[in-house]
Amino acid sequence: MNRVHLTGLLVCHGDDEVAVVTEHLARHVALTRAEEGCISFDVTRSDDPLVWRVDEWFRDAAAFASHQERVAHSEWGRSTVGIERRYVTEGA
Repeated sequence: MNRVHLTGLLVCHGDDEVAVVTEHLARHVALTRAEEGCISFDVTRSDDPLVWRVDEWFRDAAAFASHQERVAHSEWGRSTVGIERRYVTEGA
Protein backbone atom coordinates (compact mmCIF):
# COMPACT_ATOMS: atom_id res chain seq x y z
CA MET A 1 0.00 0.00 0.00
CA ASN A 2 1.36 3.37 -1.03
CA ARG A 3 0.56 6.40 1.04
CA VAL A 4 -0.99 9.35 -0.77
CA HIS A 5 0.47 12.79 -0.24
CA LEU A 6 -1.23 15.95 -1.47
CA THR A 7 0.47 19.32 -1.19
CA GLY A 8 -0.23 22.70 -2.61
CA LEU A 9 -2.13 25.92 -2.27
CA LEU A 10 -5.74 27.00 -1.82
CA VAL A 11 -5.85 30.42 -3.51
CA CYS A 12 -8.63 32.92 -2.88
CA HIS A 13 -9.38 35.72 -5.30
CA GLY A 14 -10.92 38.25 -2.95
CA ASP A 15 -12.39 38.82 0.47
CA ASP A 16 -15.61 36.91 -0.30
CA GLU A 17 -13.66 33.69 -0.93
CA VAL A 18 -11.52 34.30 2.17
CA ALA A 19 -14.73 34.60 4.21
CA VAL A 20 -15.99 31.26 2.87
CA VAL A 21 -12.74 29.49 3.71
CA THR A 22 -12.59 31.07 7.15
CA GLU A 23 -16.19 30.09 7.90
CA HIS A 24 -15.89 26.43 6.89
CA LEU A 25 -12.24 25.45 7.37
CA ALA A 26 -12.21 24.36 11.02
CA ARG A 27 -15.07 21.88 10.54
CA HIS A 28 -13.54 20.57 7.30
CA VAL A 29 -10.21 19.93 9.04
CA ALA A 30 -11.88 18.24 12.03
CA LEU A 31 -14.01 15.96 9.85
CA THR A 32 -11.06 15.03 7.64
CA ARG A 33 -8.76 14.23 10.56
CA ALA A 34 -11.47 11.91 11.91
CA GLU A 35 -11.64 9.92 8.66
CA GLU A 36 -10.43 6.34 8.53
CA GLY A 37 -7.08 6.38 6.74
CA CYS A 38 -6.21 10.04 7.32
CA ILE A 39 -2.65 10.20 8.65
CA SER A 40 -2.36 13.98 8.77
CA PHE A 41 -4.22 16.95 7.39
CA ASP A 42 -3.02 20.53 7.72
CA VAL A 43 -4.30 23.72 6.12
CA THR A 44 -2.40 26.80 7.26
CA ARG A 45 -2.63 30.40 6.15
CA SER A 46 0.47 31.65 4.35
CA ASP A 47 2.03 35.10 4.57
CA ASP A 48 -0.35 36.08 1.78
CA PRO A 49 -3.81 36.54 3.38
CA LEU A 50 -5.46 35.09 0.26
CA VAL A 51 -3.48 31.82 0.25
CA TRP A 52 -3.50 28.70 2.43
CA ARG A 53 -0.90 25.90 2.35
CA VAL A 54 -2.37 22.41 2.19
CA ASP A 55 -0.56 19.24 3.29
CA GLU A 56 -2.43 15.93 3.42
CA TRP A 57 -1.34 12.34 4.02
CA PHE A 58 -3.64 9.34 3.60
CA ARG A 59 -2.93 5.67 4.29
CA ASP A 60 -3.56 4.58 0.70
CA ALA A 61 -5.35 5.42 -2.53
CA ALA A 62 -8.64 3.97 -1.26
CA ALA A 63 -8.61 6.20 1.83
CA PHE A 64 -7.78 9.22 -0.31
CA ALA A 65 -10.55 8.39 -2.79
CA SER A 66 -13.01 8.02 0.08
CA HIS A 67 -11.94 11.44 1.38
CA GLN A 68 -12.38 13.03 -2.04
CA GLU A 69 -15.85 11.51 -2.38
CA ARG A 70 -16.94 12.75 1.05
CA VAL A 71 -15.57 16.23 0.44
CA ALA A 72 -17.30 16.55 -2.94
CA HIS A 73 -20.68 16.24 -1.22
CA SER A 74 -19.84 18.13 1.97
CA GLU A 75 -20.65 21.69 3.00
CA TRP A 76 -16.96 22.54 2.48
CA GLY A 77 -16.96 21.06 -1.00
CA ARG A 78 -20.13 22.83 -2.08
CA SER A 79 -19.06 26.15 -0.54
CA THR A 80 -15.52 26.21 -1.92
CA VAL A 81 -16.03 24.59 -5.32
CA GLY A 82 -15.06 27.77 -7.19
CA ILE A 83 -11.94 28.53 -5.17
CA GLU A 84 -8.67 27.85 -6.99
CA ARG A 85 -6.59 24.87 -5.92
CA ARG A 86 -2.98 24.31 -6.99
CA TYR A 87 -2.36 20.78 -5.77
CA VAL A 88 0.12 18.03 -6.53
CA THR A 89 -0.79 14.49 -5.52
CA GLU A 90 1.71 11.64 -5.21
CA GLY A 91 0.85 8.00 -4.69
CA ALA A 92 -2.79 8.12 -5.80
